Amino acid sequence: MKKSVISLAVGVLFLSGCASVIDGGTQTIAFKSVPDTAAISIANRAGEKVHAGTTPMTVTLKRGAGYFKAESYTVSVSKEGYASKDITVTSSINGWYFGNILLGGLIGMLIVDPITGAMYNLSPDSISATLDAMSVKTSSNERSLTVVLAEQLPADAWKNARLIQTN
Repeated sequence: MKKSVISLAVGVLFLSGCASVIDGGTQTIAFKSVPDTAAISIANRAGEKVHAGTTPMTVTLKRGAGYFKAESYTVSVSKEGYASKDITVTSSINGWYFGNILLGGLIGMLIVDPITGAMYNLSPDSISATLDAMSVKTSSNERSLTVVLAEQLPADAWKNARLIQTN
């Protein structure tokens, strides 16, 4: 009985990958936007749409795209009246992947982690997109008023800002 438990533990150690055990083959990424409820479309490196929704949301994405192939994503954020924005999510080597060297997991290093994609980390791990309002064309006889939060106003726009006082 004691021998079988030890054999099982040694087998699990040599037949698993460190990154697979610690982080797994997927990663959760949070998406926010200013303004809220922007449409998000996520496409993988092959250009296939893998998810669509509205902010705020959390999505679980695959870290790998095949054997020793890191996945990357293009995130398109859009909302009517605002300029669309594309953000790239890239992969880099997961530090836990090198744990295979320390623990003697050659199978984990050459097979398990590369197949599952666990040898990679996606970056950034959260995305907050601020969309710029598109200008509205008005006729020369019309006046317009655009209201934005002070924190959304670009630095170069402060020179044209005017304080409106109320009594």
